[in-house]
Amino acid sequence: MITIVDYGLGNISAFLNVYRRSNIEARTAATPGELEGATRLILPGVGSFDHAMEQLQRSGMRATLDALVLERRVPVLGVCVGMQMLGRSSDEGKLAGLGWIDGSVTRLATLMADQALPLPHMGWNDVRVVSSDPLFDQLEADSRFYFLHSYYFACDRPQDALALASYGREFACAVHAGNVYGVQFHPEKSHRWGTRLLQNFARL
Repeated sequence: MITIVDYGLGNISAFLNVYRRSNIEARTAATPGELEGATRLILPGVGSFDHAMEQLQRSGMRATLDALVLERRVPVLGVCVGMQMLGRSSDEGKLAGLGWIDGSVTRLATLMADQALPLPHMGWNDVRVVSSDPLFDQLEADSRFYFLHSYYFACDRPQDALALASYGREFACAVHAGNVYGVQFHPEKSHRWGTRLLQNFARL
């Protein structure tokens, strides 16, 4: 069962609508008990890093999510701030992240050097797949996704980067280690490319 973690942040209904149109069963979970039976997890997120971590902690689901992801090895997809939460920490805040994948979140401005690009990085951007993975099945060429962010996930290990986007310089916009996946863009807002990616995640 695809289970979308509802801790008060993210485009929950948009994910449900994508799966409903795809005839794939999905539900939400707002309590630890509702997480039971999850075979895939989606961790959405919008806003600031610390606020998202605080909301997740207040939801009471943190310990159950750790058990599902780290012990039962349930596949999880972090989206936008949900991806950033997968790492150890973020330059945007002071709280620790989930620590499910080796990396930390840093300011997008550090990639720009002397280029006067506006922040946040907002709108459609090409995505270059650099590592073969079922998540990007049939998305290896000419994929475009919708972005809205000012920070990016810096992987400790280059091999954990699945796909890159460019804004001043290239950065990892999709990551993967074991059963943990993350995408900086919003697949639920990315038309046919996002629909395909979410379908792929359901079929991992």
